[in-house]
Amino acid sequence: MTPAPHAADRTKSAIVIGSGFGGLALAIRLQSAGIATTVVEARERPGGCAGYRQQDGFTFDAGPTVVTDPDCLAELWRLSGHDMAQDVTLDPVSPFYRLSWPDGTQFDCSADDATLRQEIAKLDSGDLPGYERFLDYSGAMMQECYQHLARAPFLDMRAMARALPALIQSQAWRSVHSIVSGFVGNEKLRQALSFQTLLIGGNPMTASAIYALIHKLEKDTGLWWPRGGINRLVAAMVTQFERIGGTLRLGDPVAHIETVGDRASAVVTRDGWRGEADAIASNADLIHSYGTLLADHPRGRAQAEKLSRKRWSPSLFMVHFGIKGTWPGIPHHMVLFGPRYRELLTDIFQHGVLSADFSLYLHHPTITDPGLAPDGCSVFTAVAPVPHMGKLPIDWAEMGPLYAERILDEIERRLIPDIRARIVTRFHHAPPDFAADLHAFRGSAFSLEPLLTQNGWLRPHNRDDVISNLYLVGAGTHPGAGIPAVVGSARITARLMLDDLA
Repeated sequence: MTPAPHAADRTKSAIVIGSGFGGLALAIRLQSAGIATTVVEARERPGGCAGYRQQDGFTFDAGPTVVTDPDCLAELWRLSGHDMAQDVTLDPVSPFYRLSWPDGTQFDCSADDATLRQEIAKLDSGDLPGYERFLDYSGAMMQECYQHLARAPFLDMRAMARALPALIQSQAWRSVHSIVSGFVGNEKLRQALSFQTLLIGGNPMTASAIYALIHKLEKDTGLWWPRGGINRLVAAMVTQFERIGGTLRLGDPVAHIETVGDRASAVVTRDGWRGEADAIASNADLIHSYGTLLADHPRGRAQAEKLSRKRWSPSLFMVHFGIKGTWPGIPHHMVLFGPRYRELLTDIFQHGVLSADFSLYLHHPTITDPGLAPDGCSVFTAVAPVPHMGKLPIDWAEMGPLYAERILDEIERRLIPDIRARIVTRFHHAPPDFAADLHAFRGSAFSLEPLLTQNGWLRPHNRDDVISNLYLVGAGTHPGAGIPAVVGSARITARLMLDDLA
């Protein structure tokens, strides 16, 4: 068995609120280091935003659609001498994405250098040298920001000051789209190399250039699909956590966090369970954590008010449908761009407009994993970014069914002509569902928007500044959203907790 990296008193205890990827990754790290850890989850199933639904023989995942950098997850098993492969199988996804524009142009993103360069040449062979320079830039961002800055806690201004030279050298104040545009001229290629920030709740036109690292991260580590769905990866993490002695409480939401002075002392659930611990961490939504769970403490009220004034990422509208037939010509992921790009993003992120046009992210997991559907059938999820409820306070109960039909119309027009005759089962998920199911502030799907002014020290810290044994993990804290970043937040938070508990 691999020795724990920190010597810890086995009588020390911790409670983690929420069983999303961040909460489970943190709990595994703490338990592996000898801290008696309990995870308290509000819903009947673990997973947080990575929930799932089985309906009419189809399995639909509600959260992330792929795994990037699987080694950041495998490490959670190695901490106790186990192997992730014993609990879940990861299958490669290729191509990563197929991008499709209204004029019929298509572009496949993949890890294969020769194939990718052929795709770039189809758009504009003159951009090949520029792409090489962008790849170097993306690699430098991955090395500096993902391998270095994203692994360190930003608890004070000094940490930000130490990072400043690297941020200045990389022109981190510029947007991803702006940086990409400095390397390549073809607008479709610019979109192909910048749209990925949307997958973590960021506008390519405003998200910091540091997120250009995503291209290199995907290229180097691949995109992977857990056989049986993302929910099986969650189940594997639960298996690992319980195997090493962790405790998971399901279906009992935390009602509040008790404090004594500026120390968290216990959590109390809706059903009356009270758990005392030496340290408490929250994987819940930021505003819910501070404004509701810490409502009795001045820090909670003040921090919730402060955070509510920050810029929050958009929400999502998701149409899940199971249909008759198999579709070998539709890859695991497609992006169906609409007629507008910059203007549509401005409508979503700034104006709070539900536009007549849209771009869609189409997830087709049965091309990789046929067992998610009955024989001869397929699973699809179409995802449209939409403004959060603070920018667009409409009645989604009325608008949702209409918007779902418009999305199906677009898929019918561009991919599956007889889609409605083939549908076996369907349902949709709108911003109010994120708010109700996950306590997501304003229905935001990714917590705080990934801006340079909301990163590092400027993002809520992994350890609270006032309540000294209260910690945060997940998309709302450093380093941000997306499975690698969320699992990375657990690494940072665990290190702080283990140092404090030693």
